[in-house]
Amino acid sequence: MKLGRSFFSLYFLIISIFIIFSWMLDEVWRSYLEQDIESYTGYKSMLLALSNYVEKHPEDEWQAIVTRASEQWQLPLRLMSKQQLAESSQPSHDVLSADNTHIFYDKDAVEIHHRINTSGTVIVLGPAKMPTRPRVEALIRVILLASLACLLFLWLRPLSRDLDQLRKTAIEFGRESFDVVAPKARSTMTEPMVTAFNSMASRIKRLIDAHKELSTAVAHELRTPLARTKFALQMLANTDDKIKQEKYRQAISNDICELEQLISEMLIYANFDNEKPTLNFTEQSLLDIVNGQVKSFQQCQQNFTVNNLIGDMKVEVDRHFISRALNNYISNAIKYGKGEIEITISQKDQNCQIQVTDNGDGIKDDFKCTIFDAFSRGDTSRNRETGGLGLGLAIVCRIMEWHGGNACVENAKHGGASFILNWPIKQIS
Repeated sequence: MKLGRSFFSLYFLIISIFIIFSWMLDEVWRSYLEQDIESYTGYKSMLLALSNYVEKHPEDEWQAIVTRASEQWQLPLRLMSKQQLAESSQPSHDVLSADNTHIFYDKDAVEIHHRINTSGTVIVLGPAKMPTRPRVEALIRVILLASLACLLFLWLRPLSRDLDQLRKTAIEFGRESFDVVAPKARSTMTEPMVTAFNSMASRIKRLIDAHKELSTAVAHELRTPLARTKFALQMLANTDDKIKQEKYRQAISNDICELEQLISEMLIYANFDNEKPTLNFTEQSLLDIVNGQVKSFQQCQQNFTVNNLIGDMKVEVDRHFISRALNNYISNAIKYGKGEIEITISQKDQNCQIQVTDNGDGIKDDFKCTIFDAFSRGDTSRNRETGGLGLGLAIVCRIMEWHGGNACVENAKHGGASFILNWPIKQIS
């Protein structure tokens, strides 16, 4: 309702400004016309010629000459002496004088006084109607103003409606209706604003959903090792058996390590979910990166196979973040595979690819579309062996976005899952 009043206030303000502006133009024109002696050049020339003609005749004939001129030219002409002028109620505004000619006006009437050089007698023309702006031009101006008013109404009304809808959407959003979306804008002026609002609302909704999911996941993940630790501490306090004490100490140590891993994983994702960091793109050998990651997992009882299909070709990449993404892929393959991991380096069109394939049970089709989402897990049991918050693949997806590429998954030919890193060989600045 407030925006509706604001719209009409703005509309009437603009129209009032145009009306006032038009009136001021009329006043300026009127003042200019009144003060411009050239507007009466014809009258002035006529009075000057009549004055010269009168001077050539005896003074007692002047009145008859002026009277005949008045009848001939059909103009209100008369002779007046200084005394008669002083006694008459002539117009009070002497707007301009030039030589012997004086122009007086009063409202819509005008008088022109011309003094005869050889005497104090004055030839008076008037009162006559003051020239005004033609009515046709005035009508055209009114039509133009009316047309402009209609155009302004048609232009401002959609803008007002869009702002009103955006205001209502913002109020609903502020009341925690996070699924609300601002309607499509009718005005091109508000379209970027509506688009930006919907993008912001979508972002906030994702953050709130992620926060709720994080709270639930953290509560679930931390509760289990804490419960085990509490139980192990109670059992440790109630036994004197050295073997059992060592067993419980080892269980507590494992639970603490699991808690540290969970906290570290959450902190890493929180850091990755902030603004994009500054990437250091340099030409790197993907084979060196892959071999470095394989070497870091040599303590694991896994059989690694590396297939290099691009030779010694180097690509532009941020070595630190690609190594991080590959590390998460390999960790995932170790966790869900059955001891066999195959890593393939290849080129497809203008993109390079690193493919990590395991021999596990594969990925269910209904889970593939959400596997790269934060806190997404195919194993809902969250047991100790396959624990985690499901943040590793979300981190991989974010890293590939920074590289202008993508992360995807598909089923392997001989079972298991095949996770792929794909990004342009040449980065575009």
